[in-house]
Amino acid sequence: MAISSSEAIETLAADLGENLYMDIAKWHLYLADAHLHTVLAEQLFPLISNGQAIEEDQVLEILNNIPVKLGGGKREVPLTDLLPMQCQVNLMDTLEEFQRNL
Repeated sequence: MAISSSEAIETLAADLGENLYMDIAKWHLYLADAHLHTVLAEQLFPLISNGQAIEEDQVLEILNNIPVKLGGGKREVPLTDLLPMQCQVNLMDTLEEFQRNL
C-alpha cells in the first residue's frame, strides 16, 4: 500500500527535523525546534517524488530561498548560511535514502 504525499512529507519532515541543525554561535538548533522542518520537507518533496536523481544545486537553491528571521525579524539569513557543511551532506544522503524508500 502506497503512502500519500502528505504522509510522506510528514515522515520526511520528522527525519529532517531530528537530524539537521543550524549552527548559531556553536549552538545546535535543530530544524524541528526552529519549526523549519515542515517548510523544508514541503519544498524538497517534489525533487524526491519525481523519480529523477536529486541535484545538489536544486537543493541548495531551496535552502537559499528559505529565510530564517533573526533578532525578532530585524534580519533574515538564508537557511543555507546557517547549516554546517556536514548537515548539507547529511541532507543529501537523507534525501537520496528517502527517495529509494518511496
